[in-house]
Amino acid sequence: MDRVVTRDLVLTPVRMSDLPEVHRLHADPAVWQHQPSGRHTSLAQTRDMLELFVGGWSDGLGYWTARLRDTGAYVGIGGCRLRAGIAWNLYYRVDPSYQGRGLATQIARAGMAAAAGVASGLPVTAYLLEHNLASHAVVRKLGLTLAWRGPDADEAAGVRLVYADRALSDEQLAVLVA
Repeated sequence: MDRVVTRDLVLTPVRMSDLPEVHRLHADPAVWQHQPSGRHTSLAQTRDMLELFVGGWSDGLGYWTARLRDTGAYVGIGGCRLRAGIAWNLYYRVDPSYQGRGLATQIARAGMAAAAGVASGLPVTAYLLEHNLASHAVVRKLGLTLAWRGPDADEAAGVRLVYADRALSDEQLAVLVA
């Protein structure tokens, strides 16, 4: 899956050459207003994350770099990546200057469609913080439902929610929230 095109975006597999843009996004305090502790403070931190994301493509699907169709401007990163071999993890992070345009929803919908094409038997899950209302809006548009609510591993972040496109077994939940 070299390239996916949505109404407004071109999605391509994330590459190490995306490091400067991905770092700028993940280091931006405005992106982390719901979880300041998640903000990247070094290029090495982003490089480590990006290496993990690039390696995720070995499972047949991973996160994409999102660019506007008309200008090629970098918008963000997202899609679906296999988590613990038991579920797809839905992820979307959009530059604040492009938020509020439905682009995260386009990235997420494309990710869900791609995940269904690679391994439809696995659930699609999304992890968000209870106080991140914009992420709630996206998962609701996608039809995901709340599967778990509990404390976040980063206690300062607050309450973590797990949404899924289907019921999750107790075993799946135990692995996903560990």
